Amino acid sequence: MRTLVIGDIHGGLRALEQVMDRAGASPRDHLIFLGDYVDGWSEAVETVNFLIRLGNTHQCTFLKGNHDELCMDWLLEAKDRPLWFQHGGKTTVASYAKADSATKKRHMVFYQNLENYYLDEGNRLFLHAGFTNLKGVAYEYFSKTFYWDRTLWELALSLDPHLPKTDARYPKRLLHYKEVYIGHTPVTRIGKTTPQRAVNVWNVDTGAAFKGPLSIIDVESKEVWQSDPVFSLYPGENGRNQN
Repeated sequence: MRTLVIGDIHGGLRALEQVMDRAGASPRDHLIFLGDYVDGWSEAVETVNFLIRLGNTHQCTFLKGNHDELCMDWLLEAKDRPLWFQHGGKTTVASYAKADSATKKRHMVFYQNLENYYLDEGNRLFLHAGFTNLKGVAYEYFSKTFYWDRTLWELALSLDPHLPKTDARYPKRLLHYKEVYIGHTPVTRIGKTTPQRAVNVWNVDTGAAFKGPLSIIDVESKEVWQSDPVFSLYPGENGRNQN
């Protein structure tokens, strides 16, 4: 059994189907989705429908992303959220305009059951964004940190890779886990389009919401599979790119 980690999808179902096919994902694999299933491309509803079906046939772990919570809050409250609309929510609202009430209720259950983090038997941690507590995720004060934090990735990127773990200056929160897998902050911001490692943190968000591909990484072999750049699969759409 492989453990395959899937980066931020952002409504790009065509890319998800493509990269899963390229990875040969099967019911024998454990599929860990890092969150942000919606907000970007036009198939938000179709993406969540696909994931719900996939959860019935495959071993899946679905983690919560900040965009998933924003969408859930909108479904609950039906309030206009201008800032969310500007960051991908507009296409999600358009997608849900075509969905019936039963679909929306089914999706609410999906969003409400998303996990904040997952820790495997190999002491590998998976979560959407990060954590701040020096003692680890079990001691985090605010659950929103798991899907909003960017400081974990910033810390890992800035750390001197030659600093020994025994040094008093070594960040305590990086000592608890063999590896940490995150999304949330696209690696395209540092000019990359493949999953990147900084110290023991792997960032699998390869900018699918913008100009990058959607990626899957095997946690054991570190083999990577990628879709075509997602924007090329949705001609005429902008995703989260500025007009």
